[in-house]
Amino acid sequence: QLRIVESGGGLAQPGGSLRLSCVAPTFTLKHYSVGWFRQTPGKEREGVLCMSGTDDSTYAADSVKGRFTISRGDAENTVYLQMDNLKPEDTAVYYCATYFRPVQDKCSTMETEYDSWGQGTQVTVSL
Repeated sequence: QLRIVESGGGLAQPGGSLRLSCVAPTFTLKHYSVGWFRQTPGKEREGVLCMSGTDDSTYAADSVKGRFTISRGDAENTVYLQMDNLKPEDTAVYYCATYFRPVQDKCSTMETEYDSWGQGTQVTVSL
C-alpha cells in the first residue's frame, strides 16, 4: 500500500464550496486511477467520483453530478476534489484512494479495486 494524504476538509455552509486535496508524498499519481469516497456513521462507504489513470476520463455519482469535480493538479502527485453547491447531506468523511491498472480505460468506484487509501478528512455542511 502506498501512502496518500487528504486535506482541505472543514465546515462549509449550504451552497458553499470546499476543495479537497489528495497528495502522494512519495510517488506520482499521473498514471494512477484515483477515486473519492465518502462515509457517514452507520452507512457504507460511497464512491462519488473517480478519474482514470489511462485517459483521465471521469465518473461522478448521481448524488454529486454537476456539483463536484475531480481533477489532476499541476503537480503530478496531486488530485483535487472541488465541491460546489454543498448540501447538508454531503456531510461525511471523505477518502481518497488509488490503484494502478494500465489496461483499464474507465475508472471504478468499487472499493475493492483500490489498493491504497488515505486517512480521510471530515467535511461538515451546516449553517
